[in-house]
Amino acid sequence: MTSPGGIDLFALSASKDIGERIGEALEIPLSAHEEREFEDGEHKARPLATVRGRDTFVIQSLYAEDKASANDKLCRLLFFIGALKDAGAARVTAITPYLCYARKDQKSKFQDPVTTRYVAAMFEAVGTDQIMTMDVHNRAAYQNAFRIPTDLLEAEPLFVDYFAKLLKGKDTVVVSPDMGGVKRAASFGQALGKRLRREPGFAVMEKYRSEGVVSGATLAGDVEGKIAVILDDIIGTGTTMERAASACQERGAKAVYLAATHGLFLQGSGALFKNKCIQKVVVTDTVPPFRLSGKKSTEKVEVLSTARLFADIIGEIHSG
Repeated sequence: MTSPGGIDLFALSASKDIGERIGEALEIPLSAHEEREFEDGEHKARPLATVRGRDTFVIQSLYAEDKASANDKLCRLLFFIGALKDAGAARVTAITPYLCYARKDQKSKFQDPVTTRYVAAMFEAVGTDQIMTMDVHNRAAYQNAFRIPTDLLEAEPLFVDYFAKLLKGKDTVVVSPDMGGVKRAASFGQALGKRLRREPGFAVMEKYRSEGVVSGATLAGDVEGKIAVILDDIIGTGTTMERAASACQERGAKAVYLAATHGLFLQGSGALFKNKCIQKVVVTDTVPPFRLSGKKSTEKVEVLSTARLFADIIGEIHSG
């Protein structure tokens, strides 16, 4: 791909790795910027490249880690976007491969916050012109929260490519681990079927959650003698996926693969790697699997690069 003119691509330090991969796919280097920490815990970031009149893109994946919380990363991104607008950037697009608070998109209890909408208001307040992310929990809620243009990328093509090669000629069933993921899993199953030239089966796991406790044990669909691919948007503690995998095993599945766009791998997710029926856990690089340790865990995880998907959409936005 030829280097698009008039683009500045920034990646804040916490997302430098994925930023560099996106830059390589675009065939442009990351633009220079400065980040400074102060003794009182405050910080500042500013572009070192001249951005006046230019089309600017800023990458920051908003997941929590030991060095910085999701709130801290969000604050740093917002301040940097404000600095770009003050410096005269013609357009600023925020690229958040993982968008924090995207799951808190509705009131589930009396007087609950709708945090997705508040985050959207903060992006708008600093002058963000457009936002781009990947596979949020609820597409409609994400799009309705923002009054600026939104782009929502899907990891489905990456998963289709991976599993089409792996499962060619094999009897396969796609499993949604809960009712909320049925549309996502069905879309993936249809796309995979076209590549395999053979429609995979479909199954869905019963799931209820109350006060953090997950229940429900019914698996609807035929998995016996088949290879099950369980698809979700996020692996957090892994409870939902592990339950679905165990149910598939009990119902006679030959093997189980897990696929999720965002691999958070929070405390408790170690059960995924102890379950012998799970062959692989396939995630993307929107969140690096930094919480995993041990040979058994790291060997079971396959990380797919999203760089080309982001690079392609950046090029399309810039060219109009």
